[in-house]
Amino acid sequence: MGDGGPLFLGIDAGNTVVKAVLFDAAGNEVAASRREGVSVIPSPGCVERDLDAFWKDVADVIRECVGGAGARGRAIAAVGCAGHGNGLYLVDRGGAPLLAVQSLDSRAARLAAELDENGGGERLQAICLQRPWPSQTPTLLAWLRRNAPDAYARAGKALLCKDYVCYRLTGCLGSDISDLSGAGMVRLPDCTYDDALLAGYGLADARALLPEIARPTDVVGGVTSSAAAATGLLEGTPVVAGLFDVVACALGSGACTEGDASIIAGTWSINQVISRRAVADPSIFMTSCFGADRFMAIESSATSASNLEWYVRELVGPGEAESGGFAACNDRAAGIVPMADDPFFHPYLHGSRLDARMRAGFYGVGHWHGEAHLTRAVFEGVAFEHRRHVDVLRRAGIPFNRAILSGGGARSRLWPQMFADILGIPIALSACAEAGALGAAIAAGVGVGAYADFEDGVQTATRERRRLSPNPAMARHYGDRYQTFLMLVEAMKPLWSRLDAATGSP
Repeated sequence: MGDGGPLFLGIDAGNTVVKAVLFDAAGNEVAASRREGVSVIPSPGCVERDLDAFWKDVADVIRECVGGAGARGRAIAAVGCAGHGNGLYLVDRGGAPLLAVQSLDSRAARLAAELDENGGGERLQAICLQRPWPSQTPTLLAWLRRNAPDAYARAGKALLCKDYVCYRLTGCLGSDISDLSGAGMVRLPDCTYDDALLAGYGLADARALLPEIARPTDVVGGVTSSAAAATGLLEGTPVVAGLFDVVACALGSGACTEGDASIIAGTWSINQVISRRAVADPSIFMTSCFGADRFMAIESSATSASNLEWYVRELVGPGEAESGGFAACNDRAAGIVPMADDPFFHPYLHGSRLDARMRAGFYGVGHWHGEAHLTRAVFEGVAFEHRRHVDVLRRAGIPFNRAILSGGGARSRLWPQMFADILGIPIALSACAEAGALGAAIAAGVGVGAYADFEDGVQTATRERRRLSPNPAMARHYGDRYQTFLMLVEAMKPLWSRLDAATGSP
């Protein structure tokens, strides 16, 4: 059980997986547990989760993790939680579960476009450094107000994913600045609520729904008796406000100082750089603030490793998926000699932040291509979409010359080198496979004084496993194919519009 010193529990609640990981103060993993989440799709474009089932998954993984470590609850000094950003987790006025919309949801696509019209997007961006988009928390809340007024009237608090976990652990209905700023819910750079911002979303009457604001490392409460019974944690164990998962993942992978870049190949394609100021460039998707003079410029969309998960589940088959399908896909794709006429793949299974109507697809498949070529196309297409985001950060003049890769994609033996070649920069890999949970645990450690600050925690608890340099020949190969990839995007737009009209999506 570590060196006998304090242990910190990091919870990482994503769109697809819930994890609980126990670390010692040096960042060594002591025990871990995970659950695959179940999403509910009530209609096309809608992605929800059952909040009672979600809490049961969280409680179960915590109990298994604590039990797996042979640790009594009192050995855990503090708890930190990270969760997927945006989406909408609502409780009613009595604190009971009401609705949970995940950040893969696109029901509010037309409302987002409406809010963005006639200068509305520019006015919102000037306040929160983010334009409205379909899965954004305030846009979803505005959609609910317009399309489900009875549910809106019953709402008590509008939370984000990790806030709901903190609520079930402590009874505290609050949030932290990293999640609220990443959701476009506060004025930046000062991270305060703003009436003009709410009015811009059509939510002038929603101020009472907003949670209390905390810093990520603030202790917001202790584990309640009921949560202790459900999780095996000791009643009263301190719980900090926690972090937007992309920020937690950056910290847990070793990115903490200005100019550090973090790329996360998970459900979402996350591409982010730390700066000491809020970069007010309208081309950048969002900015998250996680402390005084600590900002993250973020370019992202739901276009990353979830495409490979879908591919294995739906096309490779459940039998192989359960028996190591991801590793087999890596091996098959790595065995292909790259050629200029290889098939292409667009990773838009969940649409795109640029246009929710976008769809995934394979292109340029010939009779001489096999399943391994299609697999490699998925790997390549995901990395190309990461590059599109990284190029936005570059054009905004945000300096960085290397990146730390984390998320499920970092475990692949193919993807990290592909990222280095496609992005044209060295790629570092973290020694910790659960960077999001480690970042949450570091926040917990800062909150109870085990680390002086984030820098101290990151320096103490994170290590680099490997570094990869770009291959110049492959960089040229991918450079040519990337331009064709972008051409295909433009060519497909009319078809995507026709498909959207045919589905009658909201």
